[in-house]
Amino acid sequence: MNHQDIDTQAFKSKLEEDAYVLLDVRTSNEFNAGHLMGSLNIDFYDQNFESNIDELDKRMKYLVYCRSGNRSRQAMFLMRDLGFEEVYNLAGGIIAWHDHGHEIVK
Repeated sequence: MNHQDIDTQAFKSKLEEDAYVLLDVRTSNEFNAGHLMGSLNIDFYDQNFESNIDELDKRMKYLVYCRSGNRSRQAMFLMRDLGFEEVYNLAGGIIAWHDHGHEIVK
């Protein structure tokens, strides 16, 4: 099992492989203000967050992000505990992604 924080360049490289599910764990308002293309949005603060995450295919590989990397890091460890095999967290979140000039869509 592989669960780790990765920087924006490593995240972008994995994203380009097209073998990962991209998961945004911010609120729907944050998501609608701008997100990475192709992201699935599951709100970390939703009372059903754990059960919503648990319904995902644990055999798939996931790239997880939030605003700053904190919620997504917690989500990554929850996913590890739920039996997900491979999850990577974007260190610095969408803030770092944007700061490095990568695309955000609305």
